[in-house]
Amino acid sequence: MLALNSVWTYNYSIVIEKANLNMSNTLKVSVKTLRNGKSEIRLGDKIVSTGKTGRELEQVVEYHFKNITGTKLPFAQIVGTTALAPKSDKFGINQRFAFVEQLVTMVATGVQPSAIITGEGGLGKTYTVTKTLEANGFKDISDLAEFQVGSILNMKKSYRMVKGYSTPKGLYRTLFENNKGVIVFDDCDSILKDPVALNLLKSALDSYGKRIISWNAETRGEDDLPRSFNFEGRIIFVSNMDDGKIDQAIRSRSMMIDLSMTTDQKIERMATIAQSPEFMPEYDKSIVSDAIELIKEIKDECKEISLRTLISVSKVRASNKDWKDLAAYMLTA
Repeated sequence: MLALNSVWTYNYSIVIEKANLNMSNTLKVSVKTLRNGKSEIRLGDKIVSTGKTGRELEQVVEYHFKNITGTKLPFAQIVGTTALAPKSDKFGINQRFAFVEQLVTMVATGVQPSAIITGEGGLGKTYTVTKTLEANGFKDISDLAEFQVGSILNMKKSYRMVKGYSTPKGLYRTLFENNKGVIVFDDCDSILKDPVALNLLKSALDSYGKRIISWNAETRGEDDLPRSFNFEGRIIFVSNMDDGKIDQAIRSRSMMIDLSMTTDQKIERMATIAQSPEFMPEYDKSIVSDAIELIKEIKDECKEISLRTLISVSKVRASNKDWKDLAAYMLTA
């Protein structure tokens, strides 16, 4: 299966032999990323433009393929097993996750001011980042309500998770309040798209001795934030965005690892995580192994493959004697 959320700097074209569709001709399918960030899908003479990515883009291909051929097939069968793999396929998926641990350690120890981790959600990006920070002695201060009033926090050994949406002013406050620590922006893609937020991040990630960040906009009423400050913290971005869509100035200031995966790599990664004693400790490992084997058997029909999928199938396996039909329905319907 082709991971469509990887970065494409080239076009590719796949010829589908329709022998199984009782057709003598072929249908040429091609997908390319345009300069505006949208994808152009060509199915024979039909051209479709879409802003969808990842699994949603696959569904667009499946929908139009069915309209043209009258046959419903999963994306993996439409493109066949010889489709191009992600550009990072030279390195195995578990090796790339090991690279993430090394890079996060570099950020934690101050060797590198920032890192960007991209790839589909639900396969352990955030968990790997937080686990590595904690292994380096960092404490999560995301929820300050957990700390007693008057507690002294060592900001240099603290990290804060920021999820969801942020305005540029909200970003400025986050950078100021978490100066000297590590900030993890987890699927907070608004700051990677807003031009004002991007300018703040460029200053925060500069390679100069002092990284001065300024906010010179007029505000109504009192503002407890300074007009400028020297940022001494570090930043880790965890995103489902295509890394090619991230601003070039941010990419050039950071070290990046792309965790785009083929279907087989997703299953390989899940199998590795499943062996950890921390993963679903309430279930015997044989139950999780059975779940993985079923996912392998019907991988080309699955709507989604992720750790959430594995957890759901494992729960079905543990709760029912005749579990396979129910689990297969959940995976494919």
